Amino acid sequence: MPIPITMPALSPTMTEGNLAKWLKAEGDQVSAGDVIAEIETDKATMEVEAVDEGILAKILVNEGTEGVAVNSVIALLLEEGEEDSALDGYQAADSAPAAPVAASAPAAVKAAPTATAAPPPAVTAASPAVNASGGDRVKVSPLARRMAQQAGIDLASVNGSGPHGRVVKADIEAALGQAPAVAAAGPAQASAPRPVVSSTVAPTEIPHTNMRRVIARRLTEAKQQIPHFYLSLDCEVDKLLEMRKTLNQKSVKEDLGYKLSVNDFVIRTAALTLRKVPDANVSWTDDVLLKHNVVDISIAVSIEGGLITPIIRNADQKGLAAISSEMKDLAGRAREGKLMPEEFQGGTFSISNLGMFGVREFAAVINPPQSAILAVGRSEERAVVRDGALAIATMMTVTLSVDHRAVDGALGAQYLAAFKSLIEDPLTMLL
Repeated sequence: MPIPITMPALSPTMTEGNLAKWLKAEGDQVSAGDVIAEIETDKATMEVEAVDEGILAKILVNEGTEGVAVNSVIALLLEEGEEDSALDGYQAADSAPAAPVAASAPAAVKAAPTATAAPPPAVTAASPAVNASGGDRVKVSPLARRMAQQAGIDLASVNGSGPHGRVVKADIEAALGQAPAVAAAGPAQASAPRPVVSSTVAPTEIPHTNMRRVIARRLTEAKQQIPHFYLSLDCEVDKLLEMRKTLNQKSVKEDLGYKLSVNDFVIRTAALTLRKVPDANVSWTDDVLLKHNVVDISIAVSIEGGLITPIIRNADQKGLAAISSEMKDLAGRAREGKLMPEEFQGGTFSISNLGMFGVREFAAVINPPQSAILAVGRSEERAVVRDGALAIATMMTVTLSVDHRAVDGALGAQYLAAFKSLIEDPLTMLL
């Protein structure tokens, strides 16, 4: 019986992806672990490995196809000894209405750009099928296999609802007593009407990318569901700029290989501040407040078509040079679409810096499930009052956006005060 190869869910937010390239051709031998295709997700381009062995008998979705729904069948694999005639039997058996992709119509399934995320298609069949695999071998999708291994579930005890009894994500969730993610209940929202354009020249229509849809959905959810409040503070950074200059000169003179940016100092300061004020390093859930025992800082990086937040793991335990080197590497690979999921998924606190664009002050939207994000403006000379007299100092305005469910105003102010104390005395962050 042919083994269906399905579009994998390569990130928690992925409901569809683009099949960028096939790395195997029809008729090629495939072994478990072989890289068979490249998939473009909402965040990056990733390689897909085979979990079964056999012959790649038929490619159903051509490379370059966009909007392929998660769990859609993209190719068929024949086991050793199977004849090509087995493909006809598969097509006949897989002609039920619930089939994600018919073999005769390999066109991508395009998700409608609605305000709420649609559930991943084809995770349930018309009726759950017994996991009939024609032997002891269990047919299972790569994502479901990983979920089962992590949860300690015996796949042989799970009834698969995918094509021909294949175990898919929804089956593992059911075994764990979890309901598959669905859109929030309530009346369906009508599509927003197109704006009336008074100009006689029609606007250019630019199709939404997967990334743009995900950004729109997540930010809409964040502003609708998280009660934001904002705290701003001015920080004097003359000492920081002088230290940065000295350290960079030392690096050039001694060929140490680093070049520190103001953002590197901000990342280290934010991380050390979370260590001093650990009650701000939290996430809200309906049942409990999660107090994180690691300081993982997500950094907003602008890329073509959107943004991504690569993570500096354990940032409170890394020096300025290490943070600088890691940030340059992450940002570079982010712009090339080469980050691995674990490099941008997670994080306990975020930083968004628009100072390099000349922005003086702004408020950022919280990145759920985190409870805070620090918005950093430009460093500029301003008039300040010292001992009753006017003076000139280089100031930088930072604004903390906070989830009021998890962090109260006094705690948010405590965090900013500690941040200001550290960044205005940068020698303390070298200790």
